[in-house]
Amino acid sequence: MAPIVYLISGANRGIGLGFVTALARRDNVIVFASASNPTAAEDLHSLVQHFPGKVHIVKLTSCEKTDNSDAAVATIKAITAFDQINAVGTLVLFQATYPLLTASTPSPKFIPISSSAGSIANFTPLPVMALACGSSKAALNYLARKLHFEYENLICFPINPGRVATDIVTFANNSDELMKSRPVITVEESVKSLLNVIDNSTREKTGGLFRGIDSGDPQLLNIMLVCMIEEISRVLHDLGSDTSKSAI
Repeated sequence: MAPIVYLISGANRGIGLGFVTALARRDNVIVFASASNPTAAEDLHSLVQHFPGKVHIVKLTSCEKTDNSDAAVATIKAITAFDQINAVGTLVLFQATYPLLTASTPSPKFIPISSSAGSIANFTPLPVMALACGSSKAALNYLARKLHFEYENLICFPINPGRVATDIVTFANNSDELMKSRPVITVEESVKSLLNVIDNSTREKTGGLFRGIDSGDPQLLNIMLVCMIEEISRVLHDLGSDTSKSAI
C-alpha cells in the first residue's frame, strides 16, 4: 500500500510542528515539513533524526512565488502581513501544490488553518482587538469555500484549531483583557482533534464548511456568552443609574 503523503506548511513551530510530530508517529506516512528557514528549524531536524525516512524538511515561504510577474509581486508587497500569510499565502500554496495533490489521490485534501476570528457572523460583534487577523482569516474562509466549488474532486474547508497555547495566542492574551480570561488548550490537544476531523472529512459532509475542532466551537460560544452577560450587566447598571436620577 502506497504511503499517505502530507505537506505541512509553517511546520517549524506551533500547530504546524504539532502536526508533523503527530503524523510522524503514524505508520505508512511521509511528511514533508516546510519552513522558510530550514537551517534554523532545530525541532524539525530532531524529528528527522527520530523518524528517519518519514520526515523531510523543505524550504517554502507560502506567500512567495518565484515566477510571479513584477506586477503580482508589487501587489503582494502592498498587502498587509496578515493578508500575505493567511489569504495570499494560502492561495499561492494551493496553486503550487494542487498538481501534486491530484497526482497522488483522486480525492485530495487541502485544509487551511483558520480561526474563530474569521467568522463574520459570530466574531465581528465581539469587543476583541482582532481586526487584522480576523479580516485576513475571513478572506481565507472565502477562498477555501470558493476552492470547494471550483474543484469538483477536492476536499477543502477552513478549520478552527481553537485557542491553542502558541506565541500568537500568548500575544493576544497580553493585549486584550477579554481574550486573557479565556482558557487555552495545548498544541497536542488541538492537533489530535484537528486530525480526527480531517481524517474523517468528506467532500459531501465537510467540504466548503467552516469547521471547529469539535464542529461546535464551544470556546467561541463561551466568549459570546461572556460578552452577552457583560452587555446585559452594563444595560442593567445604566437602567439603575437612570432610575436613581429620575427619583432625585
